[in-house]
Amino acid sequence: MSRRTRNEAKAILQSELNKYRHKSFESLRKLMEDLDAYEVRGPSGTLYQLEVQAMWDNKPGGNLRVMAGIDDGGFFSALAPLTDSFILTPDGEFLGE
Repeated sequence: MSRRTRNEAKAILQSELNKYRHKSFESLRKLMEDLDAYEVRGPSGTLYQLEVQAMWDNKPGGNLRVMAGIDDGGFFSALAPLTDSFILTPDGEFLGE
């Protein structure tokens, strides 16, 4: 990714991941079984692929780690996409923030 598209991808990743912060624990837990994969077109016209998934952070039934990755479909960015994540407790608290 070029520096411009990398910066654009970071902004899109943050914006998209923020949408998941407003979902319930149970809704996010379902991402363990069926990840979300979709495309978003950036302001530059670049088409990005996003994947959002959840996994137990430490032990089953505990905290959820929700992770998102974004790439522009290029060979190297698809191998090593930009990623970000957050951890949510069953009580709805965000850890490490």
